[in-house]
Amino acid sequence: MSFSHEFPVSSLREYDIRGIVGQTLGEADAFAIGRVFGSIVAEAGGKKVAVGRDGRISSRALSKALVEGLMASGMDVVDVGQGPTPMLYFASFTQPTDGAVMVTGSHNPPNYNGFKMMLKNKPFFGTQIQDLGARAAAGRVVPEAKGSVTERDVSDAYVARLLKDWDGTRALKIVWDNGNGAAGDVLKALVAKLPGKHKLLYAEVDGSFPNHHPDPTVPKNLDALIEAVKKGGADVGIAFDGDADRIGLVDNEGHILFGDQFLVLMARDVLQHHPGGTIIADVKASQVLFDEVAKAGGKPLMWKTGHSLIKSKMAETKAPLAGEMSGHIFYNDKWYGFDDALYAAVRVLGVIARMEGTVSEFRASLPKVLNTPELRFDCPEERKFAVVAEVAARLTANGANVSDTDGVRVNTEDGWWLLRASNTQAVLVARAEASSEAGLGRLKSALAAQLAASGLAPDFSATSTGH
Repeated sequence: MSFSHEFPVSSLREYDIRGIVGQTLGEADAFAIGRVFGSIVAEAGGKKVAVGRDGRISSRALSKALVEGLMASGMDVVDVGQGPTPMLYFASFTQPTDGAVMVTGSHNPPNYNGFKMMLKNKPFFGTQIQDLGARAAAGRVVPEAKGSVTERDVSDAYVARLLKDWDGTRALKIVWDNGNGAAGDVLKALVAKLPGKHKLLYAEVDGSFPNHHPDPTVPKNLDALIEAVKKGGADVGIAFDGDADRIGLVDNEGHILFGDQFLVLMARDVLQHHPGGTIIADVKASQVLFDEVAKAGGKPLMWKTGHSLIKSKMAETKAPLAGEMSGHIFYNDKWYGFDDALYAAVRVLGVIARMEGTVSEFRASLPKVLNTPELRFDCPEERKFAVVAEVAARLTANGANVSDTDGVRVNTEDGWWLLRASNTQAVLVARAEASSEAGLGRLKSALAAQLAASGLAPDFSATSTGH
């Protein structure tokens, strides 16, 4: 039977395949992903693919179609069922398998869904995803075959492995906000065996996300967690996104710790066992993080934003730890190098349980800076990378101190500002950080002037935040 399939251009993203269910993503797309990805695995000499799904309403049907496509390419599928994305990664590393596909909409609204993939335990992204789309359109697949599917519950093994690296010395009082995400059942099993007193918010898996949006990087989504931490006198609050590959932290006073702040805590701990080790963070991270890593004896490395890009750089540099502002935390120390919010939670709780003082005291000890929130503004897809290139050229011509690791990050006496093109949306992303309001104002003015020179006039009225 001949095969060919056209994906909507908008669904083939940099790090995954994603769309609106019933509009730009459906079961035919899921089957096609299985058929083509299975062919890619087969051509690489593989035979076994692990599949998992989150708790979204559409995930079960999409997973079923995906499995059918994989089997049509001769794959033996290991179906680990519903759970967090990192549990699928764990299955892929420990089974072992030749590929893995997770059906998940991550932190997107309920009507979205998508597919994250790994090939031989490495991220499948960028040009590989574009190639998958081109192969589907051309019908470039292996001859139809008959694979198999085996259901395998790896949740007990996953929880046991998470618990293995708990290294705290005292019991803590912890509030967890699952946000009705896919980690719910695993989280219940984990806290049942983890020392301390635990309160779970929204632990039931519900793909309609009735309580709040499952994205811990948005402060309003942490309101219930903050209230519960304060009311219960907890040591710390922990939140996950919809598929639990991103983590958010709240200190004992109810203040949010941003990704680059709690990465300092984790880096200091890891560097005790890996002196001189490389610690990776993305270009959106505060200069405070890079400075604190250096003070702790590590080698700070600024890298491109994007979990697939960070994972690849981590493998290349053999860094024991990496993280992003978005809450993706990657442990290569004792763990497998993939982003896992549940594992990151176990490790950071161990650090908190061993340290003197409170989490709020740690937060207060960090150098004080002022920064903008992440500023995002629309820019046509065909223009966004060109604008960044224009800005970079002007800055270089003027002798500015510029890092072009990912977009442009400009260092000045006042601090730094960043401009980069989003890899997943038709937007430009900007951020600025300084030690004073006056300095931050100057940085924002410099950024606005550069954008104006490229014909853009974004709104920079967003208030600065302490960090």
